[in-house]
Amino acid sequence: MIHEIVMAGFGGQGVMLIGQLMTYGGMLANKQVSWIPSYGPEMRGGTANCSVIVSDEPIGAPIVSEPTAVIAMNLPSLDKFEPLLVPGGVLIINSSLIERKAKRDDIKVHYVAANDIAAELGNAKVANMVVLGALLEATAAVDSGPVLQAFTKMFAKRPELLSINQQALSRGAQNVKR
Repeated sequence: MIHEIVMAGFGGQGVMLIGQLMTYGGMLANKQVSWIPSYGPEMRGGTANCSVIVSDEPIGAPIVSEPTAVIAMNLPSLDKFEPLLVPGGVLIINSSLIERKAKRDDIKVHYVAANDIAAELGNAKVANMVVLGALLEATAAVDSGPVLQAFTKMFAKRPELLSINQQALSRGAQNVKR
């Protein structure tokens, strides 16, 4: 199975990090992976997105032009990437910051109040992990175990961050299960 995913939002929302975590988690799960970042003209506050491919087979090209899944952390990202999603694809919308509904009815849409959930957990910075948890649950591209293992390795000098990020992943997944 091949999952071609676009994760998008404003710079500073952590979309590059969750793309890296998903890619690294995929590697740890013995899958073929690719990750390509894309930044707008400004780093923090400008647009940022990354393309992630997770596959059981070798990846022919790392470019994602017709994603099977999209995470939209802000309205400009939703406007840009919703039309590109393949029919039957998964769209995760950060409903804390995006008030409009999806325009398409041929896709699976999950509204996740990522910023609100992160605030409930006591750390606004984990909104990205909330949507990642939702994506993992909605697509089964990678299990959360290897992603948490990747997080542990990437943040080895900050082990105190593991618990809150694990909770954020779990809350995002629970939001999709409802």
